[in-house]
Amino acid sequence: MASIRREVHIQASPEKVWEALRDVSALHTRLCSGFVVDTRMEACDVRLVTFADGRQARELIVSIDDATRRVCWAIVDDPFIHYNGAAQVTPCDDGTCRFTWLSDLLPNELAPAVEAMIEAGIADIKRTQEAV
Repeated sequence: MASIRREVHIQASPEKVWEALRDVSALHTRLCSGFVVDTRMEACDVRLVTFADGRQARELIVSIDDATRRVCWAIVDDPFIHYNGAAQVTPCDDGTCRFTWLSDLLPNELAPAVEAMIEAGIADIKRTQEAV
């Protein structure tokens, strides 16, 4: 199983970034406005995410954990046999935060494409959160 982990330091308060991350229905307006262009809730725990390149992913929201500032989701459509993603906001001593994105996926052959998307996404999260 391929595992991808990316972290970025964000010059914004952990509270602000967490509020954007935990709003799972508003990725396109609050968290990463250039990477995601639309987020539509299909059920209370399923969202359809449309990326800037036109790709879409149907994601089951597994958990929103306020205590650890962590959101976990699963992609429930092809081409994945398995996809589990998680993002977490960790406070830094200087009032800023670290944003961590983790993904485990199958088939392994999809890892390079997913890694490129995560890198683009995390860069846009940093840009969006530092701009607001």
